[in-house]
Amino acid sequence: MKPLVKTTAPALPVMLILAACSPAPYDVILRGGRVVDGTGSPPVVADVGVRNGLVAGVGDLGDAAAGTILDATGLYVAPGFIDTHSHAGPGLTTEELSHGEPLLAQGLTTVVVNPDGGGPVDLVEQRDDLAEEGLGVNVAQLVGHGSVRGQVMSSDDRAPTEGELDEMRALVRAGMEAGAWGLSSGTFYTPGSYSENSELIALARVAAEYGGIYTSHIRDESNYTIGVLAAVEEVIDVSRQSGITGVVTHIKALGPPVWGSAAAMVERIEAARAEGLSVFADQYPYLASATGLSAALLPRWSQAGGAFAERVADPGTRARIREAMVENLARRGGADRIQFRRFEADPSIEGRLLSDLAAERSADPIDVALELILQGGPSIVSFNMSEEDLLTLMTQEWTMTSSDGGLPLFGVGVPHPRSYGAFARKIGEFVFRNGVMSLEAAVRSMTALPAEVMGMEDRGRIAEGMVADLVVFSDYFKDNATFTEPHQLSSGVVHLFVGGEPAILNSGFTGARAGQVLVK
Repeated sequence: MKPLVKTTAPALPVMLILAACSPAPYDVILRGGRVVDGTGSPPVVADVGVRNGLVAGVGDLGDAAAGTILDATGLYVAPGFIDTHSHAGPGLTTEELSHGEPLLAQGLTTVVVNPDGGGPVDLVEQRDDLAEEGLGVNVAQLVGHGSVRGQVMSSDDRAPTEGELDEMRALVRAGMEAGAWGLSSGTFYTPGSYSENSELIALARVAAEYGGIYTSHIRDESNYTIGVLAAVEEVIDVSRQSGITGVVTHIKALGPPVWGSAAAMVERIEAARAEGLSVFADQYPYLASATGLSAALLPRWSQAGGAFAERVADPGTRARIREAMVENLARRGGADRIQFRRFEADPSIEGRLLSDLAAERSADPIDVALELILQGGPSIVSFNMSEEDLLTLMTQEWTMTSSDGGLPLFGVGVPHPRSYGAFARKIGEFVFRNGVMSLEAAVRSMTALPAEVMGMEDRGRIAEGMVADLVVFSDYFKDNATFTEPHQLSSGVVHLFVGGEPAILNSGFTGARAGQVLVK
């Protein structure tokens, strides 16, 4: 038998060949953590190795070498969380907030921006703005239907002409070609509320050509107009008619008139899925929502054409507006369930209730609300959901986790605490404290499920070859933000990596800006 290596050959080349065959050292090894891989499987104790921004090994990595070895014993290691409904886009474009630290402290590594039909129409310009200061988290963009409609039709309350619909199709197509992940709508808001579902189907067909999704703040989460169940059916019909994946975003039953509707919402989505449609939902884990006072109380007809001030000035029209506002305030549960969170015209009201302000001014809450709206309109928190509905929707296998939060300047205003705590609250309150769902189910709702829905094939799971967006957290992972003291970071994230780069190490921010604008 011939020798494998000629005895007359020098030894050095053989040593080089052997060295080339040896596994390269890892950049990072997370040693001995309880790995929750995102798929819904229970935690297993394992090592996770990272190399060149990717997960390069999972299991017992033995005595493998690494530039950094972190002991994760007793800690949980999960894929970085994905927020499918985030208003953090504007903040991330600023020097002050591009770090995204309130997001990182919740375990987030990716946020999906331009929800509710909003955001800029020019996504290339937005992408450049996001990249200018560097990003602490990854960002995925959506095309906003309301923004597209507003550019083509202003705030007209009518159907588009065929030419206008073609213009809107072209803008959606341009956004998708720029790398958007889908189309968002806010048919509860102006000007999206003026659209028929046929318009949304036509535009969703364009997004579907690119493998995008359709996510909607539905037309009615209560009984304002068509009712919450019919509004859910609208999303289902968009999916059915266009072939697109449909998402009922921040799903809820808003206000006492529709409390108990969650079970019927589940039935409709389950029926659609049984039909073969790709329909999902996302949800934030709070009993209060947040919006603008105008959006909560004004009838949409009063805002058409941007002529609200003129309509209020007419006594007869003002009376009609007030009548509708009385009904809408009742839907929200009354003036003692409306808390002001931000009002540039008068910051002194921030954090206070509409009922208290009305009592102080010896005025009817509706008249106070009208006065504030004419001054520019504050944003509000509205305590309007039931726990039974919240939990019913939370525990569905097709419900993702979202925040619906922004990225506020620290100490400015009284924002909804979801901006600081949504993902930490889901795990801290509903897994660790109350046991409403298992840890693996909660993590799946934040990782593999949104990655699957969005079409992010390289994220959302811990497996070899996946992008190393990773969060390591302890049993003390929890939200600290409250409705009265919201400017408090979540606690319990020990380490966090974005694309293999440490953004949090040993519970401290590193200042890294490793996030990217992700292109579909």
